[in-house]
Amino acid sequence: MKENLFDVLIYLFENYYMDEEHMPGADRESLQLELNEAGFPIHQVKQAFDWLDGLSTQSVSPNTGHQTRHAMRVYHGPELERLDTECRGFLLFLEQMGILTPVSRELVVDRVMALGTDDLDLEQLKWVVLMVLFNQPGEEAAYAWMEDLVLDSMTGSLH
Repeated sequence: MKENLFDVLIYLFENYYMDEEHMPGADRESLQLELNEAGFPIHQVKQAFDWLDGLSTQSVSPNTGHQTRHAMRVYHGPELERLDTECRGFLLFLEQMGILTPVSRELVVDRVMALGTDDLDLEQLKWVVLMVLFNQPGEEAAYAWMEDLVLDSMTGSLH
C-alpha cells in the first residue's frame, strides 16, 4: 500500500481528531502501532505526528491577525510551485470571506509547505485549512464553515 503523509493526516483527523472521545493524547505509541497495523508505514506516521506537532506549536490567538487585514500576500518560489493558481485563489477567497485571517492563512501556507508534496490539489488544501482552523482557538465558526465545504465536496464527488 503506497500511502503519503497527507493520507495519514486525513486518516488521523477523520478517525481521531473529529471524535473528541478518541483524541490522541499521551498514548502516542499505541496510536502509532494502530496506524501501522492499518497499513500506514511507520515513517509516514512519524512524519504525520511531526506535522501535527508543528501545527499545535504555531497556534495563535484569534485577535492576532486583525492588525494586518489589508496586507497583500505575495507568494514566492517554492510556494508558487506547491500552491497553483486555483489554490492561491481559494486562499484569497477564504480571506476575503473572513474565514481565514492573514495569520491563519500563513499557518495554512506553512503547513502546506511542511507536507513536502509537489502535487497538492484544491481538495487537499481544503483539508489543510480545516485542520488549521480546528487547532485555532476562537475559530469555531470558520471551522464549521470549512467543515461543511469539505464534507459537501466529498459527497458531491460521489455522484
